[in-house]
Amino acid sequence: MDLDPLQRLLAERACERAVLDFVRRLDLGEPSSVAELFTEDGTWEWPDGKRLIEGREALRKYFGSRPADRLSRRLMSNVLVTLTSPDAAISTAYFTTYRIDGYHGGQVPAGPPVQVGHYEDTFRQVDGSWLISTRTLFLPFGGPTPRH
Repeated sequence: MDLDPLQRLLAERACERAVLDFVRRLDLGEPSSVAELFTEDGTWEWPDGKRLIEGREALRKYFGSRPADRLSRRLMSNVLVTLTSPDAAISTAYFTTYRIDGYHGGQVPAGPPVQVGHYEDTFRQVDGSWLISTRTLFLPFGGPTPRH
């Protein structure tokens, strides 16, 4: 694949931004809006949890069902995006999730993370925007969400 270095850099950065925007929207924004980062036929899969959410509307409903009293912060690292064609890319990104339910404001004591894992994503460029077409979650470290 022969891409101009600037085009490659811009595409990789757009995909990386989608990875980071996903967790920002879950933690600090409107969780259902993460669906906008996916293609219309996008999927989110958790093979070990036997969950597969297909399509933008189903994703909006799934992520919008997050408990209103949930407080979470996700740390993303090791985001590596690789273009596979001028209009497609793949990435791997590690995450650590801190989360509690029953949050009603103020500061809470820090506890251990409830999840540590990684995402494997595929991206497609649609009408000039880079969108997630598949997201697969791998969770080697996980536990229940504590209540505050």
